[in-house]
Amino acid sequence: MALVMAGVVVLDCAEPEKLAAFYRELLDGEETDTSANRIDIRGADGTRMGFRRDLTATPPSWPRPENSLQAHLDFQVTDLDEAERRIIGLGGRPIETKDAAGPFEERGYADPAGHSFTLCRTPTMAPKLG
Repeated sequence: MALVMAGVVVLDCAEPEKLAAFYRELLDGEETDTSANRIDIRGADGTRMGFRRDLTATPPSWPRPENSLQAHLDFQVTDLDEAERRIIGLGGRPIETKDAAGPFEERGYADPAGHSFTLCRTPTMAPKLG
């Protein structure tokens, strides 16, 4: 048995209830544990996240250098435009949505508490013809 098991990504925020609801909806997930100061969720694909109350939490200022990117999340999607509409509908906002060329296209966003995350287009795996 492994000494250290895989953990949970935990985001500090002033309002964990609101942030957990954002990611629960985005990941088609469910709450797994709740306490006064923390909420854990599991996405439909098994992604586990926690949201811990910190009344003094300040979001990173990325892409500005003064309080630069501390950490961010990457999510794989097949349709960037559809995912963007969903994120904005849930209260997120675009940060950097320039389309990158090539099979690894990505766009940057912030959740309602200001944490940055990236959507990465999953290359289609269609069979080769010919």
